Amino acid sequence: MKKIGTLCCAIFLMVLWSCKDSGSKQKFLPPSTGGINSLMVVMDTELWQSGVGDKIREHFAAQVLGVPQREPIFTITQLPPRVFKGATTYSRSVLVVEQDSTSVAHIKSNVYATPQKVAVVTGRNHDELIQNLDALAPKAVAAFKQLEIEEAQNRFKRSLSKDKALQEEFGLSLQVPSLYKVGKREKNFVWMDIQIPKGTMNIVAYEMPWNSFSNDSTFVEDIVKMRDSIGEKYVPGPYENTFMITEKAFAPYVFPAEIGGKKGVEVRGIWEISGYPMAGPFLTYIINDEENQRKMVLEGFTFAPSAEKRNYMFELEAILKTVNFNPTP
Repeated sequence: MKKIGTLCCAIFLMVLWSCKDSGSKQKFLPPSTGGINSLMVVMDTELWQSGVGDKIREHFAAQVLGVPQREPIFTITQLPPRVFKGATTYSRSVLVVEQDSTSVAHIKSNVYATPQKVAVVTGRNHDELIQNLDALAPKAVAAFKQLEIEEAQNRFKRSLSKDKALQEEFGLSLQVPSLYKVGKREKNFVWMDIQIPKGTMNIVAYEMPWNSFSNDSTFVEDIVKMRDSIGEKYVPGPYENTFMITEKAFAPYVFPAEIGGKKGVEVRGIWEISGYPMAGPFLTYIINDEENQRKMVLEGFTFAPSAEKRNYMFELEAILKTVNFNPTP
């Protein structure tokens, strides 16, 4: 039998013991720790400085889409295996990479702490490690991101807004932190915001007719037109005849999405103020609410000049993903 690497063997034994124990007495696990969007990478420093480390950075420190400056999707801390013990094992998101006589690429839950995801990649040489990283990375990134979304939601759920504007206007609810306040409410439009250092974080909601976006060939163009018309009507700039539009220089990113149990699209891009030098990132969900024959639009956008915006936008994403189309009265 081939020798299994020490660290990976330890992880395997802990998972095995946990499974064996679950039939009788649940194993106690401490709560996981770490900042939002942080990732602990456990691997030899020499390996980290090689092409294997470059591959990890390519996948797990890739640029966040739709923000104006370069920011990584995860803030990575690398530790050699001999240091990965005690409190460091409680990190919420962990990637273990080890050159070994086996070839492994899988994700385990709640190995050292809870909630926790541990992605394990081993290989007999650098080429095999890189191949396994390429294969596992999309699933691992998605698993880590979902875990971070849930952590962000758990944190702000401790103090939620009791405002009923969204429910009264659209028959839906969002779990919004209590520090967000309704700044504008009109027929078919609700705007909530919160002050942050040198800026604001914003949530807007409105609905469009069910037959909007009927032409696939002009879909992105029609999304831009929609945003620009809403911006002109409801989101003014600092001076007369200035208002929010979608940045003209770059088309937004558009992806299929499922949110609140309904299908739709996710749109990421940059907003700007027509006629004034202000800009920032936005995230829009256009949701197919067939029961109500409408396209429900939920958007978050941030204004924070000279500041990193990844975590601001991540909080807005976590809030928007709490949408409930059947809220209790």
